[in-house]
This record gives sequence, structure tokens and C-alpha cells, in this order.
Amino acid sequence: MSRPLTKASSRIRMVALAAVAALALAACNATDSEVARKANKPLSPQMVSLLGQKDMSPASPILVRIFKEEAELEVWKVTSDGSYALLKTYPICRWSGELGPKVRMGDRQAPEGFYAITPGQMNPNSNYYLSFNLGFPNAFDRAYGRTGEFLMVHGDCSSAGCYAMTDEQISEIFSLARESFGGGQRAFQVQAYPFRMTPKNIAKHRNNPNMAFWRNLKQGYDHFEVTRQEPKVNVCARSYVFDAEAAPGRGFDAAAACPPYQVPPQIASAVAEKQRKDDAQVAELSPSSPLAPVRTGSDGGMHPVFLAKLKERESGQLSFTEAPGTLPEYVNPPKVTGAAAAPAEVATTASVARVPTPAAAPQPPAAKPVVATAAAPKPAAGVPRPAAGVPNPAAVASVAAATVPQRSVSSEPSATRPQ
Repeated sequence: MSRPLTKASSRIRMVALAAVAALALAACNATDSEVARKANKPLSPQMVSLLGQKDMSPASPILVRIFKEEAELEVWKVTSDGSYALLKTYPICRWSGELGPKVRMGDRQAPEGFYAITPGQMNPNSNYYLSFNLGFPNAFDRAYGRTGEFLMVHGDCSSAGCYAMTDEQISEIFSLARESFGGGQRAFQVQAYPFRMTPKNIAKHRNNPNMAFWRNLKQGYDHFEVTRQEPKVNVCARSYVFDAEAAPGRGFDAAAACPPYQVPPQIASAVAEKQRKDDAQVAELSPSSPLAPVRTGSDGGMHPVFLAKLKERESGQLSFTEAPGTLPEYVNPPKVTGAAAAPAEVATTASVARVPTPAAAPQPPAAKPVVATAAAPKPAAGVPRPAAGVPNPAAVASVAAATVPQRSVSSEPSATRPQ
């Protein structure tokens, strides 16, 4: 590219940045000052202190992992050495449906899979305090014809296909994401799992018809576990592939066969060794491990800390149990059924038909070995900030500009509408 064009592009970028800043200022001066206040809330002194203790910058990249069965959401951040470390685990107030992927509009299932969240998916103008859109359906979901929209992580502890937190929790998560966008992260990854992908859980759920799909998700889980880097995600042959580089001139198509591809040898060998050990443990545990029910009939879950607070509210007895946030006046907890204690369903044809999932995802072809020995590049370490805990102006501008054209509060789906 010629130098005049480079200068012109630079001027265009400067004008765009000025426009973004103007939009942020407009948001701050908007009639609905409450929306601006929520979107621009600074990180708390406690969070700033925790970031410092863990050698993280507020502006460093973020990554989120969700575990349905445990009802937990993890926030990870890049440390000064360029690797991800766990920042904080948040109890999930409510999720709906059963373990397994979302398949169709109205099934109340919360998505499982790998999703990328951009500034444009952050919504400060939410009916449920604050939210971000998971971006369902992704390329994998579309390859199976799955339907649904507006699947969120949001506040208000109410779910119809979403992951619902308390308002205080989503406020902190929203602010952390905003600061990472301001530090230069273009999108953060959400990894949504049915449960922690441990040998014990795999053995417990071994009869579930979603197991082939879950083992495909576990491949991405293992890549992150052994590298502490965000796995590069592609889809081919209707399966996820991770940290894969296609042969020159070839690309990945979710609905087409996988092209020849390679995974860096250090990653491939480390993941293979972890999977070998995990499979050995699953084989050892399976004969004595009780089978989990395929369906519970409880319509999702709620972290025990919130269930305990609801029990206190109903009984009128106070205790010293602390919950991370305030429960709304009305909460719809999971149904109390005997399914969880009942013997697991046998995965017969009849029971499989009742599980909201398509045919199991095929496993991608094994990656061909590579001759290169260079390790996968690490992301850049966190960008230093001028004043810890104060909203980064670029971050505020990025999120404000991205969310100005979003739907109004009244147009966001209701929690009672099946998603």
C-alpha cells in the first residue's frame, strides 16, 4: 500500500475514534443516565486489588468458561507472562433446560459450545440489568440447523435459555469485558460446557446420547487446559477443530469435509497425553460410577448458594450464608423432582428421542503431524492502564458506540418467552 493511502487510512481511523468518543460522551449525557451509569461503572477497589494480586492488568484479554451442572461461570484474564489464569468464579443464579445443546427455538435449552463476543454484543440497555449476547447460533450450530436467538448472559436471575446472574455479578463481568475491549481485545471467547470435563463427570454421564458432542467440546477444553491460551476455533465436517492450520489455499467449512490441517506439535502431543490419561481414568471409574439421569425434569439449575438463600427467605430464618448479589423479589427456582435421585435412564431409542439433540457430532479427522517445532504464539501481555479501576476512555467509547444502535429495552425478549 502506498504512503498516501496509509496516511489517509490513518486520518480515517482518527475520525472514527473521534466519532466513537463523541458517542460515548452522548451516552454519558443521555436522558437515560441510568443506562450510562451501569455501562460505565468502574471496577471496584476490591476487583482492582484482586487483579494486582494475580498479576493481571484490567485491560488484558478476558476469557469466560461456563459449567451448567456446577452452575458456575469462570472469568480468566491474561497475566504479565502472556498466559491465561483464573481471576474469579461466579455462581450462576439460574439456567434453564437440561444438560445438552440448544437445538430449536422454544426448547428452553441454554447453549453449549464456543462463542465469540464482540463489543456490539454487549447490551447496557437490557431488560435484565446488563447483558451480552452469546451469538447463538454459531457456525457449528448452523451446520445442524439449530434455531434460536437472543441467548444471553444477563442479570435478574431469570432464565429462558440464558445464563442468568445477579445484577451485581453481571455488572462486574460487564465492566471486566469493557476494560478488555478498551485494551485492544476485539472479541472474547465464551466456552459453555455441560459440566467440568473431568474423567469423573465423563464416566457419570457416559450413557448420555450427547456424549459424542461433549467429547468434541472436551477437545477444546483440553487445549485450553494444557496451553492456558485461547484455543483457535474452527468448524468442519460439523465438528469443532482447535488450534488447526489448514493446508495452503484451503479453508474450513462447517458443513464440508475437513481439509488437510496441522496442529502445532507441542500442543498436539500435550493434548493427546492428557486425553490418554483421562480416558484411562474414565475406563477405571465407569464400572463403579453411578449413571446420571439423561433427563432430570427440573428445568435447569441454580447454584447451591442461591438455593440456600431462597430457603432462608421461605423459612423466614436468617443465617450467615452470603450470596454474591441480591436476589430479585420473584425467582423461579428449578423444579424439585425425584429424577435426580432416580436411577439413570437407559439410553434406549425411546429415551434418546426425548433428548433435545440431533445426531451426535462426528469427530474430526486426526490432524496430520507437523514438522515445525515453534510453539504456538502467546497473546500479548496486558496493556498497562493510566489509572487502575477508572473506566478506560477507549473501553467506554467502544462499548457505548457498539451498543447505541442496539434494540431498545422494550424490544429485548422477555424472560418468559422460550428461547
